[in-house]
Amino acid sequence: MKQVLLVFLGGGFGSVLRYLIGKFLNSTENGIPYGTFAANILGSLLIGIILGLAAKNDSLTQNQTLLLATGFCGGFTTFSTFAYENHVFLKSGDFTSFAIYTIASFIIGFLAVFAGMYLVK
Repeated sequence: MKQVLLVFLGGGFGSVLRYLIGKFLNSTENGIPYGTFAANILGSLLIGIILGLAAKNDSLTQNQTLLLATGFCGGFTTFSTFAYENHVFLKSGDFTSFAIYTIASFIIGFLAVFAGMYLVK
């Protein structure tokens, strides 16, 4: 039960932070949803750092990893919003924004995970 509570707490904090970032950076006027993009890239970097630390000499406990990686990063990042935003691009015929947002999210997200893991080596 303690582990479920840790994931719940971390996820709540992550979700609130994602909401605030989206509120300030997402805009229907500028095309690319920068808030979602920023949350997903920062979350990718953070999970790389967190899981890198967890793997490095057992620097983090299982509970700390659940709170931070599963909870916080899980609540902070959002695949469902990313998918919906891409649906909106496609529906409106904005194929350029769709391509840029999708490709940049995947490539930079993967690189951010690798960078986070590299930083803790």
